[in-house]
Amino acid sequence: MIIVGGAGGTNVGDSFCRAASELGLSAELVDSSDAMAPTAFAQKLLWHFGGRRPMHLSRFSKQLVASVARDPAQILITTGAAPLTRRALAELKALGVTCVNFSTDDPFNPIHHARWHVRSLPAYDIVFTPRRANIGDFAGLKCSNVCYLPFGYDPLLFKPVTVDSAARSRQTQVLFVGGADRDRAAFFDAAGAAGLEPTLVGSYWERFHVTRGARLGQRSASELCQLTAEAAVNLCLVRRANRDGHVMRSFEIPAVGGFMIAEDTLEHREIFGAEGSCVLYFKTPQQAAEKTNWALVNPAERHRMAAAANRHILLGKNTYRDRLLQILTAIAAIVPRQTERPA
Repeated sequence: MIIVGGAGGTNVGDSFCRAASELGLSAELVDSSDAMAPTAFAQKLLWHFGGRRPMHLSRFSKQLVASVARDPAQILITTGAAPLTRRALAELKALGVTCVNFSTDDPFNPIHHARWHVRSLPAYDIVFTPRRANIGDFAGLKCSNVCYLPFGYDPLLFKPVTVDSAARSRQTQVLFVGGADRDRAAFFDAAGAAGLEPTLVGSYWERFHVTRGARLGQRSASELCQLTAEAAVNLCLVRRANRDGHVMRSFEIPAVGGFMIAEDTLEHREIFGAEGSCVLYFKTPQQAAEKTNWALVNPAERHRMAAAANRHILLGKNTYRDRLLQILTAIAAIVPRQTERPA
């Protein structure tokens, strides 16, 4: 198995590679950043003025095909806008490789849209998407098989944290972890007017005046676990431009044991059930502020829901090992098993 994706941090590609090893499968992670320009400035120029194209897209694609020709693989799993051309995917399939993509970001979102990537998507045997909202768009591209596959969590990175009394005394009242965009900045502007004062972890919050003073910057996975467990309330917002129904934090917060107030979506309700069982839901910034204030003065209810959500996610087959098993099951059901490699 070859996995093409980001290496290090909380990248899904790394998590899939660890999951494959747990399952006793031979897996190699190929870092997709190898296709990028040698300097951030050069890549930014090409990204903005070259159709979001990695500088070494063709070279990366050719090298991967040559590597598989020398050392055969059965399955290729790519994550997000993996730097592989349509031609390279066709050549890999001719070598007997089943090619699948886990579409971590919405490729139809104008912020992420890259023509070369969209053109490559129909060449995959299966496209897995963690958002139901774009299944029809993939079908419209004539992708032969499209499957809904939720995000998950990596138990090596996100595991229950015990919060002692000293930590509780310094706990963050309200925490949000995620990258900034205009929609999210507008949300926290309105929520702030309703009395919500969150701490923000992630990139780009300094770009917006309303959130600049609340930012904590980037944090490691271990730091995120501690912050999440210590926070009285963890807000979980989806990215509207991505048409998300849930996000990675939807699983990471309860896996750590944090209490969550989640954006009210069909996918969140599908995952967590009725309000008050595991989480609270909000539709507007004002609702988020109102329910946060309620939760802050009802610690017993917070702890009850956090414990219920933690059990629900930990016992519910939501790790990336479970997601990899779902991918392999779908491959077995959809793609005819190759008994021999082509001559």
